[in-house]
Amino acid sequence: MSRRRPPAVTLVIPVYNRRDLVVATIESVLAQTRGDFELIVWDDGSTDDSLDLAHRAAGGDPRVRIVAGIHQGLSGVLRQALAEARGEYLGWVDSDDLLLPRGLELTSELLDQRPEVGLAYSHYEIIDLQGKVLSHGLRCEIPFSHERQLVDYMTFQFRLIRRSVYEAVGGVDSRFVRAQDYELCLRLAEKAEVAQVDEVLYHYRDHPRSISRVHTYEQIEFSRHASERAIKRRGLSDKFELSVTIVPFFRLVDRKPKADKT
Repeated sequence: MSRRRPPAVTLVIPVYNRRDLVVATIESVLAQTRGDFELIVWDDGSTDDSLDLAHRAAGGDPRVRIVAGIHQGLSGVLRQALAEARGEYLGWVDSDDLLLPRGLELTSELLDQRPEVGLAYSHYEIIDLQGKVLSHGLRCEIPFSHERQLVDYMTFQFRLIRRSVYEAVGGVDSRFVRAQDYELCLRLAEKAEVAQVDEVLYHYRDHPRSISRVHTYEQIEFSRHASERAIKRRGLSDKFELSVTIVPFFRLVDRKPKADKT
C-alpha cells in the first residue's frame, strides 16, 4: 500500500480571536485555482469561538488540518506550524486577510520555473472590513534590491518560500515577537534570489484591530533590530548606519455630540 503523495504547497493560517474574519480567510484559501496544497489552521489559544468557526469553514476538506494550540504568540505559532509542513513550498495567510484565487498558482509557477528563486512575492491591495478595495499596496511599486530591503519591506504580501531555503536559514526566529516576516525575508534574500509576480494576489485588510495598528511601535522597534542585524550580517556596518524617524500625527476630536437635525 503506497503512502499518499505530499502536497506541493503548505499554507498556514495563524488564528487568535478572529471570529469575525477567519471564515473568509479560510474560504479564500480553499478557493485556490491550484488545489494540491495542505492548509494548517493553527489556533493560538483563542478565547472566542474562532476555533469552532474554523472547523465549520473547513467543512471536512481533507486538505485542512486544524490545530488547537496554547497561546504562544505569532512567531511561535508560525515556527511550530511550518515545522510540521509537508509541502515543497511554504507560506502563510494572516487570519484577517484574503488570498486571491490565483495566489498559489502564480507564485508556485514562478518557483517551479526558476529554481534559483527562494522567495516569490506578489502585489497586494488594501481592503476594509467589508472587503472594499481602498488602495493599491504602495510597497508593490518598490523594486527589489538588497540595499533597499534594509529600509523598505517590499516583499510584504503574498509570499511563497522554497522549503529548502527556509530550512537553510533556520526558519522563523521566535525571538522576534513582531516583524518576524520582515526579519525572515531579510535572511532569505541572503540565501537565494527573490522575484515578484506582477499581479495582485493578496488583499491586506486594514482595520483597528490589526497587528500593525495595535502594535505600531513594537513593529517599528523589531523592524529596526532586524535591519541592524542584517547590516552587520552582510558586512555593511562600515558603509551604513541605520537611522529611524518616527513622525507622530496629532488631531483634535470634537467631544461634543453633533446636534440632532431631526
